[in-house]
Amino acid sequence: MLHLPRLIADLGLILAAAGVTTLIFKKIRQPLVLGYILAGVLVGPHISLVPTVGSSDDIKIWAEIGVIFLLFSLGLEFSFKKLIRVGGAASITAVVEVVCMLGIGYAAGQVLGWSAMDSIFLGGILSISSTTIIIRAFEELGVKTQKFASLVFGVLVIEDLVAIVLLVLLSTLGVSQQFAGQEMLVSVLKLCFFLVLWFLAGIFLLPTFLKRTRGLMNDETLLVVSLGLCLLMVILATEAGFSPALGAFIMGSILAETTQAERIEHLVKSVKDLFGAVFFVSVGMLIDPEMLWRYGGAVVAISLVTIVGKLVSTSIGALLSGQPLKQSVQAGMSLAQIGEFSFIIATLGLTLKVTSDFLYPIAVAVSALTTFTTPYLIRLSEPLYAQVEKRLPARWVAGLNRYQSDTQVVAALSDWKTVLHSYVLTMITHSVILFSIILLSTSVLAPFIAANISSGMQGQLLAGGLTFLAMAPFLWALAVRRIQSRAYSNLWTERKYSRGPLIILELSRVSLAILFLVLSVYQLIATWAAFVVALLVAVVALLLFSKKLQAVYGRIERRFIDNFNEREAVVEAEPIVPWDAHIAHFSVAPESPVVGKTLAELAIREKFGVSIALIERGRMTIAAPGGDERLYPGDRVALIGTDEQFQQIRPVVEHTGEQSAEEKQVIGLHRVQVDASSVLLGKSIRASGIREKAAALVVGLEREGHRILNPDSSTVFCLGDAVWIAGKSHGVQALLQDGEQQGMSSSGEE
Repeated sequence: MLHLPRLIADLGLILAAAGVTTLIFKKIRQPLVLGYILAGVLVGPHISLVPTVGSSDDIKIWAEIGVIFLLFSLGLEFSFKKLIRVGGAASITAVVEVVCMLGIGYAAGQVLGWSAMDSIFLGGILSISSTTIIIRAFEELGVKTQKFASLVFGVLVIEDLVAIVLLVLLSTLGVSQQFAGQEMLVSVLKLCFFLVLWFLAGIFLLPTFLKRTRGLMNDETLLVVSLGLCLLMVILATEAGFSPALGAFIMGSILAETTQAERIEHLVKSVKDLFGAVFFVSVGMLIDPEMLWRYGGAVVAISLVTIVGKLVSTSIGALLSGQPLKQSVQAGMSLAQIGEFSFIIATLGLTLKVTSDFLYPIAVAVSALTTFTTPYLIRLSEPLYAQVEKRLPARWVAGLNRYQSDTQVVAALSDWKTVLHSYVLTMITHSVILFSIILLSTSVLAPFIAANISSGMQGQLLAGGLTFLAMAPFLWALAVRRIQSRAYSNLWTERKYSRGPLIILELSRVSLAILFLVLSVYQLIATWAAFVVALLVAVVALLLFSKKLQAVYGRIERRFIDNFNEREAVVEAEPIVPWDAHIAHFSVAPESPVVGKTLAELAIREKFGVSIALIERGRMTIAAPGGDERLYPGDRVALIGTDEQFQQIRPVVEHTGEQSAEEKQVIGLHRVQVDASSVLLGKSIRASGIREKAAALVVGLEREGHRILNPDSSTVFCLGDAVWIAGKSHGVQALLQDGEQQGMSSSGEE
């Protein structure tokens, strides 16, 4: 007898339950996330009314895959450039929120009478919001294009990075029962190193790879390559000691800088939806109704603490970062839940055996409860803002508006700020590259040479020489290359007291280059004589081959910059100060009423109050389009307006409404017999008006036992002909009725 693997049976049960519950929730117009969680409760191990999933461990694997693809899709939508633009505001907001929630969570645990370790872990659990839940809620509520959404996604990314540090800190606390600041610092530096390395390598390699293989990439191949790259980065991130979700997000952000980003996002969407559903069902499976009943009071109390604490702390953080009151309240209401990282932190406590058994089920229950409330909180954010603004004193509102405008004023960069920014950026990026070359040389190149070529001094010298050749362009750029020459010259000539600090900066660059040279020699040869020789060779090489090194480095830099700017938009998605307007992107649906019409005919600015700043059509970009420009299916349109204006124009451009019964009719084949009374008799296909009257085509003709496929339009209908017509049912029926009125007979459909 054939045996069905339990994993397949469990997956089938999960998807069947998810399908039924989501149909019900779709019918009653409730968020699908809630349906998925309810499905998980029903098929989980704690309810026996319906068939139960056999192996929850296998489902956790599928759920982790779901998180990976969800964050991969998020990275595709929010590239490094977008993250940089919201980086300052998002960083301040996230730091304020995380610090406040750590303190609030610890205080809540102490009030409930829990141990110090349980309280500390509770603070960590409550400090991280759920990326997956917010993404799905934003998609279903259609608010991804609103201005506060960019801030929320930026905060989520910063929180994911903070979560990694929290895991290290909590692990240290669990093992040693004391803070280890040095270990946390090493973890943060390690994270920064790998983020910069992955970003530089990814932008340098992937856009070029996709460009050169464009002709070989159909949809299937591109999907396989994209998912392969995603999982490869997941493996690298895991090997480096980070979460798989972070690796998926990084790869998505790198691919977002390529011209294939929209195509990849479209191809990955179905995969993301499938495994995302499995993830949310698995969340519901972890809910034990009996445990909820036992700790129901604590679950409700902590849920209220989470919602109120995150609303207040996030809003305060956003206000401190210079965001308007409306966007601050909206962000606070959106982030008022916990999710996947909270589960990881709770699992860590169980694994280390430093937390009580009840903490994990409580965390899952709070996550489920706050997941239920998230869509409603997002909907209520604007009414809440209106009430807050109404009740605040007028001078407070005016002060907040002034503070927001002051923080968003773009000031001219001073020469010192320009020089310092350039020097710090150069030293960080080149240090990461040089350190990576040394690591690669000592861990891969040197062992390979020793095993396959020479294991003595000759092998060491060969490895050292190849390493120096790889490092040379970057050593030259770090130690010799001029940085921000205009600002540097201004400081040197106009301000004599600036020469001392400038000399210190130059010496710092040279010293850093020498440090990496010493490190490479020490790792490969480790003798003072070798170091002296290497230093002399390096100085001579940098002086004699300066132009050659400049040319090599110039090619590397140009390729990186070209790849980074390959998908550069003419306009940026920045808010327009002091107006409550920003830029949002919409895709023109094939069935949209705007298709084929000129901008002058549409009069979008007059009807909706928004302006079209950009049209992206395949590889073509049309900036500031004129009135004669037409819109076509698949166009990506950048509109400037407010959230309210975008809500009005979205149904028109994206045409999300249901089709009418007439629109849903499909094309069918109909057989019409030409007899003596037929109006078609003696007429050609062109003159019969079949195309015009029935919106149909003559696709076949039977005459005296012979069949003619796709007859010419000049063909004349003869007595006894059987005509095959392809068209929609209502059109052909109208044609038949007209024929009956004029004596046409028909044998009907076959």
